[in-house]
Amino acid sequence: MVSAGPTPGIAPRRVLMIAFHYPPLQGGSGVLRTESFARYLPQSGWQPLVLSARGPGHGASATQTTQETHESAVMVRRSITLDTARHLAVRGRYPACLALPDRWSSWWFSAVPAGLGLIRRYRPAAIWSTYPIASAHLIALALQRLSGLPWIADQRDPMLDDSDPAQPYPPDAHRHRLHGWIEQGIAARCAALVCTTPGAVQAHRARLARLDPARICLIENGHDEADFGADTGEKRARSRFLLLHSGVIYPSERDPRPFFAALARLREQGAIDRHNFQLRLRATGHDGWLDALLWQYGITDLVTLAPLQPHAAALLEMQAADGLLLLQAANCNAQIPAKLYEYLRCRRPILALLDAAGDTAARLRSCGVDTIGQLADSDDCARALLHFLALARACHAPLADRVTIALQSRQQRSIALAQLLDTVTCGQVRPSTGET
Repeated sequence: MVSAGPTPGIAPRRVLMIAFHYPPLQGGSGVLRTESFARYLPQSGWQPLVLSARGPGHGASATQTTQETHESAVMVRRSITLDTARHLAVRGRYPACLALPDRWSSWWFSAVPAGLGLIRRYRPAAIWSTYPIASAHLIALALQRLSGLPWIADQRDPMLDDSDPAQPYPPDAHRHRLHGWIEQGIAARCAALVCTTPGAVQAHRARLARLDPARICLIENGHDEADFGADTGEKRARSRFLLLHSGVIYPSERDPRPFFAALARLREQGAIDRHNFQLRLRATGHDGWLDALLWQYGITDLVTLAPLQPHAAALLEMQAADGLLLLQAANCNAQIPAKLYEYLRCRRPILALLDAAGDTAARLRSCGVDTIGQLADSDDCARALLHFLALARACHAPLADRVTIALQSRQQRSIALAQLLDTVTCGQVRPSTGET
């Protein structure tokens, strides 16, 4: 669906957007999601007012109050916050209550007055806040109570998970109870709650019985077409097949050990070696742990660890790789890694090692990509890799078509958010499909 854009002669309505993660902070899907909404909402008649954080607990400049985002001038107001673990600790220790619901809880005390000032001066028609910094939702909850404005809670992923009683999330009992209280506050006060995956929508509808299911909506993550240059289709010829994983590898949620065991076995069998295959792990966030594993499995000649680089460089590297690796454990079946959408846009072969029953596998299959293996099964990892290499080397690996990719851009996701804003400000909330 193509937005008609703002009506000529009619001033755009404003939305107050509360986001801890916002440029100049770099990295992470949260920054990109909020930045893209702020960039593209004006095309659909909504002018964003961004309330973010500043100070030693954030990293943004204390003097930066406005920011140019592509062609749209976005008003950005920053209020002070501290990082409890860094600034309120004595010899590395601090009262746990000071880090509830998160380490940036002090942001609430400056952000609520700042938000009220923005509401009084600019008269926004709605409030929007985004997780995973739960303090942003607490700020929005307070501002909604004080102003009465309709509030969209961009929950993205669930802040509670009790599907496995032995491993609840969050594991800390105090934080778990507080997250439950915040979630119930969202259910009571929000006009709409937005998730990024079908599984998250289902989980919220099952747990929040008091919330009309029609108010729990789906707006997925996506790629930003503006971040990609012209793709000539020319890839550098190399003797070694380069398989790239770009981004964090969590020890639990993306445990690569079964895959490492498969690599070691395939090399022992002569199916791959250091002359024809290389795996590059870029910006893993856990290099020390992974380096020890590489030595343990004896695959240091097959796998290299690479440092974090700017987002633009990361996209160029993805586009130049022979294949892209996606890891996702079964305990994240209701989540979809945000980088999947950029992987699809790069139109490079994708090897997905995950659980075939999860949302990520379903999204890949809906895009025509079926080069999938079970991450928890080392034998299936080996099978999937060999099958993938054969297809990719023969240029027969499945790729998403360009129409499907275009429907998953962040510009289209912003149109979906603008439509939801139109709906909640008219008092008629209906579910979003997440597709436009």
